[in-house]
Amino acid sequence: MSHPLFDISGRTALVTGSSRGIGHALARGLAEAGCTVVLNGRDGDRLADAAAQLPGDRIHTAVFDVTDAAAVANGIAAVEERVGPLDILVNNAGIQLRAPLLEFADADWHRILDTNLTSAFLVGREAARRMTERGHGKIVNICSLQSEVVRPGIAPYAAAKGALKMLTKGMCADWGPYGVQVNGLGPGYIETELTRPLVADEEFSAWVRRRTPAGRWGRTEDLVGALLFLASPAADFVGGQILYVDGGMTSVL
Repeated sequence: MSHPLFDISGRTALVTGSSRGIGHALARGLAEAGCTVVLNGRDGDRLADAAAQLPGDRIHTAVFDVTDAAAVANGIAAVEERVGPLDILVNNAGIQLRAPLLEFADADWHRILDTNLTSAFLVGREAARRMTERGHGKIVNICSLQSEVVRPGIAPYAAAKGALKMLTKGMCADWGPYGVQVNGLGPGYIETELTRPLVADEEFSAWVRRRTPAGRWGRTEDLVGALLFLASPAADFVGGQILYVDGGMTSVL
C-alpha cells in the first residue's frame, strides 16, 4: 500500500498542451493515480484521440487556446462547471523554435513567449482565482533544463523558460498564503515526438549521453513521479521550487 501523503485519487487535474509528448505522459500518470483528468489543446480531434488512449472513465477534454486571455477565462470556467473544481493545474503547453539569435524573427520571439510563458500566467491566474477562494490547490509549471542553462540557437526559449522559473516563484509568493502550492518541474533532454530529430542525430545523442550522469536520454515516464509528488499532500510545505528531472545534467560541467 502506498503512503497516504502521496494519495491524490479523486482529485481533478487540468494539463495544458496534453495531446502528445510530455503533457500526455503527465496526464496519463495523473489518471493512473486516480485523478479525473482534463486534457487541453487547440485541436479537438487530436485531443479526443489522446483522451481515448488514457485509462479509466474520468478523462475529459477542453479545447481552448492558452495564449488567448478571453479563451482561457471561458475555458477554465467551463471546465469547472462541467467537470468540477480544479485541484491540480499542470502548465505544460510549450513550443520550441530554433534559429541563430541574429536571425530570429520578431514574430517567432513573440510566439515563443506567448506559448511558453504568457500561457502559464493566463491559465495560472484563472485557476488560482478559484483555488485561492477554496483555500487549496497545486500548480505545477513545466520549466526546463533551459531555465538554468542554454545552448546556441534557443536563446528565446531559454529566456521564456528562465522567466517561467521566476513566475513560479512569484505565484508562490502571491498565492502561497491562500493554501495554493506552486512549483516547477524541469525536464532535461527527454525523448518525445518533438525531440526525435535530436535523438536521431548521432553526434547530438552521444553528446547528451556523455553530458548526463545517468548516461541516457530521459523518457516521458521519468517525469511522472516528480509530478505526482508535487501534486500530492507530500508537497504541502514545498513552494516556489523547481525540481529538475534531468539525469543530473544541471549539476555537472
